[in-house]
Amino acid sequence: MKLQGRAHLFGDDISTDHIAPGRYYHLRSNLPEFAKHVLEDADPAFPSRVRPGDFVVAGSNFGLGSSREHAPTIMKMAGVSAVLAKSFARIFFRNAINIGMPAVVCDTEGISAGDQLELDLAAGRVRNLTQGTELDVVPLPAVMLRLLEDGGLVEHVKKHGRLAVGGEASD
Repeated sequence: MKLQGRAHLFGDDISTDHIAPGRYYHLRSNLPEFAKHVLEDADPAFPSRVRPGDFVVAGSNFGLGSSREHAPTIMKMAGVSAVLAKSFARIFFRNAINIGMPAVVCDTEGISAGDQLELDLAAGRVRNLTQGTELDVVPLPAVMLRLLEDGGLVEHVKKHGRLAVGGEASD
């Protein structure tokens, strides 16, 4: 699985409240409208700048806070193809994988705003096409790669009729 897009930079400790602002909680049944406000508390211009395929690039502890499963969902709906960060809050990480959006741990220091990136999940590498550099990423387990390839947990179960991972035969 290869993804390509532009980098949008964020710092450390970006919470689910930054991603999915609580004042828009009433929009949780209208996710396309909620997505118009994604990450605006961390960067008010982000919702108008993000384009399909773009990457959110952050520091440590991305997605901390409450277990708002809407946070990765509205990021994906807004066009974010993956999040690259030094570390993730565990529940955000799993929610992202479950909805089919890669959450990748890597050293994000050498990435600048606007850099064109290519993420190769199978190879475990991020290529910075703008700067001509490569970063190794913490490899995702095979089960998570399979979920991502299938479009997330729900799509995986629809496709296979069950959680079909590891050494099991594919349907």
